[in-house]
Amino acid sequence: MHTEKTPMISIQGLRKSFGNNTVLRDINLSVERGEVIALIGPSGSGKSTLLRCLNMLELPCAGSFTQHPSAAC
Repeated sequence: MHTEKTPMISIQGLRKSFGNNTVLRDINLSVERGEVIALIGPSGSGKSTLLRCLNMLELPCAGSFTQHPSAAC
């Protein structure tokens, strides 16, 4: 039996800048069902900006992301 995994969240080449300050540069990430991840880093490193982009509270400058809620069930 062949089972293909579909990531719950897939991010490709995400980039976000505020003026001349590039906060996110070419972020690539895939989160599979059952995985637990943590975003860690110093203040100002883009953790909250990444989450805001995923929730469409900020619009990324480049790249794409796909959310597959059905993969979570």
